[in-house]
Amino acid sequence: MTIEIKLTKHAQDKMIFLGITKDQVKNTILRGSKFKQTDGYLVIHGYLKVAYKIIEKNIYKIKTVYIER
Repeated sequence: MTIEIKLTKHAQDKMIFLGITKDQVKNTILRGSKFKQTDGYLVIHGYLKVAYKIIEKNIYKIKTVYIER
């Protein structure tokens, strides 16, 4: 499945700071465990966590990313 991601400024900044790539974010969304949140989802795969919202079919707005320590 092909997905498109749109990054918020916050998510872009966190990805640069943590050295996380777009491919890692996509992989986390496609393979991770998903949890419903108030405004979107939290997905966890390995050490990565991604908070996102589905804005259209196969288009995901990435709100933030972080590493589980």
